[in-house]
Amino acid sequence: KMIYSIDLIGDLHLPTNTYHGSCHCGTVQFEIEADLSRLEHCNCSICVKKGALFTYASPERFRLMRGEEALTRYQFNTKISEHFFCQHCGIHTFGHPRSSPENFIINVRCLDDFDLASADYELGLFDRRYLLAFLSALHHPSFQTSLR
Repeated sequence: KMIYSIDLIGDLHLPTNTYHGSCHCGTVQFEIEADLSRLEHCNCSICVKKGALFTYASPERFRLMRGEEALTRYQFNTKISEHFFCQHCGIHTFGHPRSSPENFIINVRCLDDFDLASADYELGLFDRRYLLAFLSALHHPSFQTSLR
């Protein structure tokens, strides 16, 4: 059975595989269906400190297998994005990104059956710092008056 992933703008991607992930202590366990030929890192303040690499999954392609009661949610700033950590070992396993909070963002470093060192993937950048500076400039009074 071929499963195809559709990204947020609707482009058809390569067939997906099923991957299993967990936190360090194994309390939180999940499963995703994903195409891991393209991964992303983010340069926002929290992702830089986490050092995570990400892939995305729709709710239909993410399954929390166990450990929901051990998850701690962290939010900051606009409180739109959600970052989930295991309360026992502190590992960030997945979350909901600010750009599409209905979807999941998965820390691929937590995938137990994906070898990042030997995998063939393209690494992209979600340039959060540039985006925030751009959006901030849009709301700056001098920019608003130049639009009139």
